[in-house]
Amino acid sequence: MDKFADIETFVTVVDTGSFSAAAERLDVAKSAISRRVSALEARLGVKLLNRTTRRLSLTDAGRDFHARAGRILADLNEAEQAVGDTDCQLRGRIRIAAPLSFGLQHLAPAITAFAVQHPQVQLDLDLNDREVSLVEEGVDMAVRIGELADSTLIARRLCQIRRVAVASPAYLATHGEPQTPDDLTHHHGLRYTNIPRQKHWHFVGSDGRLYAPAVPDRLTANNGELLNRATIDGLGVGAPPTFVAYRELAAGTLRPILQDFTLPGVAMYAVFPPGRYQSRRVRVFADFLAEQFADPPYWDSFAQLRTP
Repeated sequence: MDKFADIETFVTVVDTGSFSAAAERLDVAKSAISRRVSALEARLGVKLLNRTTRRLSLTDAGRDFHARAGRILADLNEAEQAVGDTDCQLRGRIRIAAPLSFGLQHLAPAITAFAVQHPQVQLDLDLNDREVSLVEEGVDMAVRIGELADSTLIARRLCQIRRVAVASPAYLATHGEPQTPDDLTHHHGLRYTNIPRQKHWHFVGSDGRLYAPAVPDRLTANNGELLNRATIDGLGVGAPPTFVAYRELAAGTLRPILQDFTLPGVAMYAVFPPGRYQSRRVRVFADFLAEQFADPPYWDSFAQLRTP
């Protein structure tokens, strides 16, 4: 009877929230997961999980055992990693989640450079604008932009993300260039829907005055690349992050507008699952990204904008 496998299985069931997800994470049959948890409960002589057809919940004993077992597994992983650290060669798999547009434009070349430096590391990249559950989906690290809603996550700030109001030269020639944020109420807005409360575009003037014009929507979408393309084609005014529009700003196919007013920026973070030991390969990868995207990030230099 493998006590370690039973304990690891129980912790994985709790962390992922279901027997099915645990079976997928551990790459074993669902029936094996159930047998291991039952064997652990029988050996301990207590019930650890309340099982219903809809959900699992921890008993009081299960909650205490999960906390202790999680620490034991983390300590074991750390001990193994400490021994492995004597070998400078990184090995193993890193599962990474990141937003689609940022991943395609900036994370992909960074990952290629990291892979060349560390050929024994396997990189598994999930590009998606939805917010991935790190624990349930077995993600080692995610790149997130904006406010972090889950306060249990371990976060490392990478850089500041700047946003800028832009339009194409053709659009401005037809509709005129707004001189203040309030002028945007007479323009066509291209809005990114994954940012909440952006129906009103918020600006701060050089004198500290706040502006919140309600910009009429011409197009809304949950993908920054699509909105950038629509802005280039003259459909309206956009407010993209500079990492999306920096090439067009440098080339002049998009023009910055309202540069005397600042759109609120957000930070970009590397985030890690709570309560999990970070392997050396994950720590080294996070260090690598921090160097690649250090403030000010390289795309802001290419964008050739005024310093806010």
